[in-house]
Amino acid sequence: MKKILLLTISAATAFAIVACSKNKPPVNPVVKEEPAAVSAEDSAAAAKAKADSLEKARLEAERLEAERLEAERARVEKLINELMSDDVYFDFDKSELTEKAKEILTQVGDILLKEPRFVIVVEGHTDARGTEDYNMTLGSKRAMKVKEFLAAYGVGNDRMETVSYGKEKPKAAGENEEAYAQNRRANFKVNIKK
Repeated sequence: MKKILLLTISAATAFAIVACSKNKPPVNPVVKEEPAAVSAEDSAAAAKAKADSLEKARLEAERLEAERLEAERARVEKLINELMSDDVYFDFDKSELTEKAKEILTQVGDILLKEPRFVIVVEGHTDARGTEDYNMTLGSKRAMKVKEFLAAYGVGNDRMETVSYGKEKPKAAGENEEAYAQNRRANFKVNIKK
């Protein structure tokens, strides 16, 4: 009897173990969703949206570049106008630079050092008094004094040329001291090297 009872308990235990192991919770299968098929219309719309976006970006880049170039052009034009408006005046029959002339040339030198693309022509002028040969020589000396000052300031000689017009291109008409004083000068023409 003892054996039967032991056998019955063993069988019941084995049955319980087997029964419990079969009651596992159900496993939910992982379902991978396949992307829905993209219609031709959706594909075309996406391509158009991408093309529109690229076109907007291109147009914006062009606009920004145009603004940058215009700002640079305006900056360069302002500097050129400053240079061309700065005349250096001389005393009668002299080619030495006055203190006022040196102040102006310092400003001109600063501009030229900031903008290395500028190449200048220094034009020397005289008033109407004196012979043509004398005035051409004096105009040349005045232009050279300006060039020498700028070269000493740090502007390369290869960026400067000189020319003398003597009395040929007066700034002011007339044969009085006021007109003569305005004509005794050196002025600048500016070119931009590429």
